[in-house]
Amino acid sequence: MDKERILEKIESVVANGRVMVDEPMKRHTTFKIGGPADLLVEPSSIEEVEDVLNICRSEDIPVTVIGNGSNLLVRDGGIRGVVVKIAELLSDVSVYEEKIVAEAGALMSKISSKALEHSLGGFEFASGIPGTIGGAVTMNAGAYGGEIKDYVSAVTCIDSEGQVKEYSGEEMAFGYRKSLVQAEGLVVLKVEISLNRGDRDEIKSKIDDYTERRTSKQPLHLPSGGSTFKRPEGYFAGKLIEDAGLRGLRHRNIQVSEKHCGFVVNLGESKAEDVLNLIGVVQKTVYDKFGIQLEPEIRIIGEEI
Repeated sequence: MDKERILEKIESVVANGRVMVDEPMKRHTTFKIGGPADLLVEPSSIEEVEDVLNICRSEDIPVTVIGNGSNLLVRDGGIRGVVVKIAELLSDVSVYEEKIVAEAGALMSKISSKALEHSLGGFEFASGIPGTIGGAVTMNAGAYGGEIKDYVSAVTCIDSEGQVKEYSGEEMAFGYRKSLVQAEGLVVLKVEISLNRGDRDEIKSKIDDYTERRTSKQPLHLPSGGSTFKRPEGYFAGKLIEDAGLRGLRHRNIQVSEKHCGFVVNLGESKAEDVLNLIGVVQKTVYDKFGIQLEPEIRIIGEEI
């Protein structure tokens, strides 16, 4: 890739200062880990997203789309091509009667707060999910018995040919931690959520309850990628890891959380290699003891050094 030429092209459609060269990805993930991206772009409009993707498509440059990096581990060699970060600069949230329309970079907590403000119930479970709505739709995020699929009524995406399309909730083919976005390489631009009118005090009470549960049980004070493993059918990953005797297991500055064994946390300056090594030990130990293969829930991308 001719980095300088591509940089010039992208800067012609994205305001200066929001295109970064050799940008350390540890600045863009909640794990605080990751090697450099060749170019990282932060668009502030849907039109800018379209323009950047069109440039990359015409130049045959690989594109990696991220949100706020809350479910992401970037390997130490970084990411080749262009990273498009759809986050706070593309995060407007609007309410229309019992529907909320949010740009893909809007945080789940922001949408939950907006729902509370308008006495709309159903989205309380999402109040503490740290990701963006775009990322949540991509992986059908869920917590405390709720999943995104239960509330999404429409999703506007860019497909692999650069066409902007709207999909219904049913067309998104949601499954456990998967969706049409992953299957077809779509880029989420906007999401429409359908909720129900409710009692504001009851909605607030549910949010407070979920918040208390999260803060008391999860290691929110340390960098991590959220829940490290998917839930095996009929089991809980954290319980399996605890029963395998791995609570607090440490490899360099990476540790199985002492507070919640379903989380792998970063205790200091760390490398993705250390995370992957510890994940491997956890997977092998759990499999050897219980015959259950744990699958990572975090998205692992990028190149090794």
